[in-house]
Amino acid sequence: MEKDMEDKLGRWYEASVRVRYQESDQMGVVYHANYLNWFEIGRTEMIRELGITYRSMEDQGVLLPVIDLDMKFSQPARYDDEITIFTRMTSFSKLRIGYAYEVRRLSEEERRQLGQKRLLEGPELPGELLVSGSTRHVWVNRQWQPVRLDKSAPDLYEALELSLAGGGEQ
Repeated sequence: MEKDMEDKLGRWYEASVRVRYQESDQMGVVYHANYLNWFEIGRTEMIRELGITYRSMEDQGVLLPVIDLDMKFSQPARYDDEITIFTRMTSFSKLRIGYAYEVRRLSEEERRQLGQKRLLEGPELPGELLVSGSTRHVWVNRQWQPVRLDKSAPDLYEALELSLAGGGEQ
């Protein structure tokens, strides 16, 4: 493999969810901790789009705990909103991976247009920004010892490397 790919931006992947009643308070505003779950949905669906599941990663003995988290709140999501979680890799190495997230509320027209173009590149995403954030993770084994992903799960390493290099469709 080539040298580690640090601080390059991958393409945006998207996943949509509808805000459930239990995710909001009495005013219908989403409780802040739910965004963490949505970030995880974004990561999970991104990995799935690359042809790999978290279950298969864990079956290979590779775990991916969060070691750093940053969130910025711009606008609240509300009960029954359909929101889109945009996720992309921001850094990737044999030992660590970083992601950026934008949780957005799209109009029907923006949602339709998004469905027509699957690859999202560049800085401009559709919709109203609700929350942005980032997470960093480290690859570990079941004993929580750091592992090199290229040795522990080479297929996953190659898929992520391809995605960050601008590919990702498999």
